[in-house]
Amino acid sequence: MKVAIVHEWLTTMGGSEKVILELKKLFPDAPIFTLVYNQKRLGKYFNNYTIITSNLQKNPLAQIKHQLFFKYMPRAFESFDLSDFDLVISSSSAFAKGVITSPSCIHICYCHTPPRYIWDLTHEYLKDYNIIIKKYLERNFHYLRIWDTVAANRVDYFVANSNYVANRIKKFYKRDCKVIYPPVDTEYFTPANDENIEDYYLIVSRLVPYKKIDLAVEAFNKISKRLVIVGDGPEYKKLKSIAKPNIEFLGYQPDEIVRDLYRRCKALIFPGIEDFGIVPVEVQACGRPVIALKKGGALETIEDGKTGVFFERQDAESLIEAVYKFEKDVDKFDRNYIRIHAEKFGAERFRSEFNDFISRIINQ
Repeated sequence: MKVAIVHEWLTTMGGSEKVILELKKLFPDAPIFTLVYNQKRLGKYFNNYTIITSNLQKNPLAQIKHQLFFKYMPRAFESFDLSDFDLVISSSSAFAKGVITSPSCIHICYCHTPPRYIWDLTHEYLKDYNIIIKKYLERNFHYLRIWDTVAANRVDYFVANSNYVANRIKKFYKRDCKVIYPPVDTEYFTPANDENIEDYYLIVSRLVPYKKIDLAVEAFNKISKRLVIVGDGPEYKKLKSIAKPNIEFLGYQPDEIVRDLYRRCKALIFPGIEDFGIVPVEVQACGRPVIALKKGGALETIEDGKTGVFFERQDAESLIEAVYKFEKDVDKFDRNYIRIHAEKFGAERFRSEFNDFISRIINQ
């Protein structure tokens, strides 16, 4: 059986890229088709694999600012020739599911999310743009919704990364799907040998608007507790400018530093609505709890009162209440229990469930 893997873009290392690495363990000979590949950033992960890029690769800007080329992405994916493959697995949060396959080919889409900016979060994305850019994006988003619906019809089987995403697939594409949680490297993210917990809360995130890091900054400005923020993005300067001295920005950090920060933090702060949310599981794998908004994928990965604390409303006051509730009950959070809970989301489990799903499809 000839297999191809299709992924949106290989420009930064994140949860969806880790899914690709696990799929490659199942199908080591499968080439990876993607819009652009930033070898400088991701070469240490992908250099040993066959990677086929679109014509956008010829533009150096696309390797670092692929978002600017969203208008050309549907056509770029449709240009890939996949006619020789028996099985195509697309890893999609936007356009990858739109590849064209032969009638005899089975196309499975592992869907991280239907694209938020053209569906449920359109108005959130557009609110900060001036009227000219807003009108331009609104017009293009209209056509992208039509294309995205057509693209979803090219998929034979959807697999969602959470029940939350499965419900969104049902809403926007009218399709049922299997849920397989994404892989978390629970062998790398482990508790420390000691329990030397330091007096800081932690955020590990891309600094983009929908992550709602500004909400956490507002909350910790008010309570003056130490907050450490790891990550980079377009919101970095804005967030830093409004943060008080008790909030520290570390920018991008390598995995070994992130792991150590996970192990030592009092708790992770998770204020956004995520489709799954790998970071909360990583920190739980290190034995540390999470304070999270009670929505989205967090409902599937956090046990309230056992591996973390939820807050009800997406505002600073609700988060502050949750922090004080956590500190009142901090002694009841058992790191061994939290660790065991996180192991349910390990990479080996992902490979086993995905392999079983494919086997059932092929043999039915």
